[in-house]
Order: sequence, then C-alpha cells, then structure tokens
Amino acid sequence: MASAAPAQLRLGEVLLDAGYITEEQLNQALSLQKSSPDKKRLGEVLVENNIITEGRLNTALSKRLNIRYVSMSDAPVDMAAVAKIPKSVANKHCLIAISMDSSVLRVNINDPLNYYAIEDVKLITHMQIEVQVCNRSEIVKAISEYYSEIETQKSALAANESASQTNAFTYVDISETADDTPVVALINSTLYKAHSAGASDIHIEPFDDNTYVRIRVDGQIVDYLTLSASLHASIVARIKILSGLDIAEKRAPQDGHFRAKLQDIEINVRVSSLPTIYGEKIVMRFMSQSGVLDHAGTFGMEQDDYQKMMSILQSPHGIVYITGPTGSGKTTTLYMVMEMLSKRFVNIATIEDPVEKALKKVNQSQINPLAGLTFESGLRSILRQDPDIVMIGETRDAETASISVRAALTGHLVLSSLHTNDSVSAIVRLLDMGIEDYLLANSLVGVVAQRLAKKVCPYCREEYIPKENEVRVLGVRPEKLARGRGCHNCNNTGYKGRIAVHEILTIDNTIRGMITHGSSTEEIYRYVRDNNKLKDLKTSMAKLVADGVTSFEELLKLTYFVE
Repeated sequence: MASAAPAQLRLGEVLLDAGYITEEQLNQALSLQKSSPDKKRLGEVLVENNIITEGRLNTALSKRLNIRYVSMSDAPVDMAAVAKIPKSVANKHCLIAISMDSSVLRVNINDPLNYYAIEDVKLITHMQIEVQVCNRSEIVKAISEYYSEIETQKSALAANESASQTNAFTYVDISETADDTPVVALINSTLYKAHSAGASDIHIEPFDDNTYVRIRVDGQIVDYLTLSASLHASIVARIKILSGLDIAEKRAPQDGHFRAKLQDIEINVRVSSLPTIYGEKIVMRFMSQSGVLDHAGTFGMEQDDYQKMMSILQSPHGIVYITGPTGSGKTTTLYMVMEMLSKRFVNIATIEDPVEKALKKVNQSQINPLAGLTFESGLRSILRQDPDIVMIGETRDAETASISVRAALTGHLVLSSLHTNDSVSAIVRLLDMGIEDYLLANSLVGVVAQRLAKKVCPYCREEYIPKENEVRVLGVRPEKLARGRGCHNCNNTGYKGRIAVHEILTIDNTIRGMITHGSSTEEIYRYVRDNNKLKDLKTSMAKLVADGVTSFEELLKLTYFVE
C-alpha cells in the first residue's frame, strides 16, 4: 500500500535526482517561493513559472514515492468516500477521496509530499490513507462537482424529512431566503449541481407517488433526484416566486426567467410551467451556459461553413435566419455572431425574450407584454432608433416576420431565429406566415440550419466494422465506425459533449427567381444539390460519423427529416 511520504523528503531533491530541473532553476523557484505573499508550495511555483510541467512533476513524484499517477476519469468516484473529508479540508490541501474499503481511504492529492495534509485526513477519518498523485486542475474541478452533489443530496434528504414529519402538507415560507430552509436549500443546490455538471435543463416532474428531478446533459436526459410528492407544491411556488410567475395560476402554462448568484456562480434561468394531471411540471433551462465549444473561433462551424457565413454577413442589408428545433444552439450562434458584428462601427439593437447574455456595444431590449413591449411594438420602436443591425430573438408570427422583412428591405441587416427542420424549409415557413413571395425574395440573404450532435464518449469508445446498411447511408466505406459502450464518465449514455452541425443556404439570384415564381422545396433543393451550393445536414453528419466523432445512430436521429 502506498502511504504518506517521509516528512524529510524534499520536492527539490526529487526533481534534481530525476534530472527534470537544475540547481539554478531550483534556487530561482525557492527565491520566488520566499517572495510569494500567499506562501505557495514549491510545486505550484515551479509549474506557474513554467520551470517544469505538472505532468513531469507528478511523474517524478510517483516514481520516487512508488505511488500511482492517476486521472480523475480513471475510475468511478465513491460519494461516500468523498464525504469522509470536509470540503474545507479538501480545498485547503487540494485533495479528494475517491474510494474506500474497510479501513483504507484512497485519496487523490496534488502534492503527496504535503505530510501535514495526509496527517489531517488521518485524524479526521480515523482511516489508513492510500495516496495517489493527480493534477491540480482535475482535483479542483472534482471538488466543485462532487461536493456540490453531496450538498444537493443533503438538501434533498432534509427536504424529504421535513415533508415526512407530518401527514398534512407543511407550508414553507417561500419568501424566506435563508439557506437552512429545506426547499430553498434544495433548489439552490440543485441549480448549482446541474450547472456544474454542464446540464442545459432541469426537469421537475410530478407523479402520484413521487416528484422526479431529471437533468439534461449533452442532450441526454438522466435521472437525478427522487423527492416526496408532498414537496412539489412548495418547490413550484418557490420557483414561481423567483421567476416572477403567478403562484395562484395553476391551470395555465406560464413562462418566466430569473437571475441568481449561487456560490459565486451567476446563472440566468428560463422557467416554463405546464399543468399535468399530478400538478405543474417545471422546466428550468440554463441560458448562455459556459462550456468547451468545438471551433469556438468560427461560430462553432467548420472552416468552409464559416467562410460561407462570413460572406452572408458582409451583406449591408437583408435578413439572415438561424433555424433548428428547440435546444439546437440557435441563440448561442446568434450571440457569437453579434459579438463579432459589434466590433464593427455599427449600431446594433435587439429585441429578445429574455435577454440571455449582456453584450458590449449592443443595445438589448427585453419584451414585457404587461407594459405593452412586445416583439412587434419593440421592433417598430427599434427601427426609429436608426440601427444598422437588428436582432430579433425569435420570429414567432406573421406580424414579426412582416416587420423583419420590411426592415431588411429598408437598409438594415436583420438576424433572427426560426423553427424549421432545414434551411430550404425556412422559405416555405415564411411564405406560410403570409410574407409576399417578391418581398421574401428581395430580403432573404441566407439561412443557417443547425443541430447539436452528441459526441462519442472518449472513455468508453469502441470501434467496429460498419454494416452494409450503414455504408449505404453514409455513401462511403470507412474502415471503422465508433460508438460508446456507456461508462460512469458519460452517465452510461455512450456520449460526452456535443458538436454543432450546420447547413448553410446562400440566397443567389436563381433562388430569388425560384421564390418569386413559387418553386417547390424539392425544386430548390434539386437546384442547390446539382450545383454544389449546399452541404446538407446529412452530408455533414456522415462526415462526423466516418471520422468517428459521433455515432451512426446519432446521424439517423438528427437527419431523419432530410433523408
């Protein structure tokens, strides 16, 4: 069993013996350490000043101390083990327990030479400690994720206990904001945990026996909490208060949003309530969720799609639509485009419901129907403000579409989102809204259809030889395809992370003529396909499948409507 390092062993000696640093570099680091106001450990100083990489430092320590150098993703984490060490101690010493059996606690630590940290853990847990060295960034992230999970479970337990103490419903003062109120603590910790896990939505669903809380991570719904059904009314009431909804109205759907700051994290949440036979279902959607984005410098697009998009945005006037189903990343793309456009010498104004992210040099307005500020009235007012670029959060009806088109015809570049299955369908959708064909032909400059494809989990990824039906659909014969078996890193879904897929239609003179003369969707598709003017969603998805980025099943799911 690997255990605590001898107290007299010094990091500098270990690295010198391994040949990873020189005496001069060690003296330089020691000097920097002495002058450091926050008393950093030598390892931190060496890494922060690029004298040695964290990987080489940990490799040297693992060899010298005969302990394992591990990653947090190597094995599932036992929450009971994590709970053995208080969060304050974990943060103080940059360590986290990952598993245990009988009297042995396995601990991932960034500095295995920190003898005092290991002794602290021994005293607190009364267990033998098996030390493993792990990168600081992984431990910091794990502490945030797993301790928030523990807090959420504690809150759920306290809330369930408070509900079970009486057979009748116990009213919780929903105006109370103290963290020790069970329902308030439960909602706060659930929001924090879901946000930390990278979730896009939280679903709170009432049934006859229990209330179930599920979260959507990487597009996949996963079970999270099971709560007492008697808690549901107070949970709904608390969320309604937060989001400005009518707590007395339980028979009609409602929409709202709220902003909050939970443990130094600022969140913006869209809330939707829907009456069901067992009560109101609540969905809370995180807006402007931060995370790693593939091709972040090109609006999440491949280079050739990005070039087409930039060509469309060079137009001084006209309307550009981002289309796709709910949750396909349309708003995220619109915000990235506006951030780029705001660097030009232009006046940008928006009308949104709600404003999801504050942008510099962009005049953003949020609709307020009770005050008379709707998409229609707001858009009319914006046009009197002399904007160069107008962004409309969503084109929902004929009146909004009509004003948008007329704004585009009078010298403005208009950006908006629209719900359609593909790029060409946007033309038919707008015509169905009552837009005259000649107005649409002269105002539309481009349509971007977007989807978010789930990526195969890198931890449980496996390759296999493609079947004949898969080769037929793909149109090529790759040597291997990829899929995920399912593991603890991906919640047993086989997927981890998502990547945007685009279909970009540039409106040329031929297409304008086809719109004016009432050509069908099939005729427009035939023209753009025969003239190589459109790389459709299926083609883009097929490339990702052949490259092993996503699975064949994901291709069938996302391109069903365009096959």
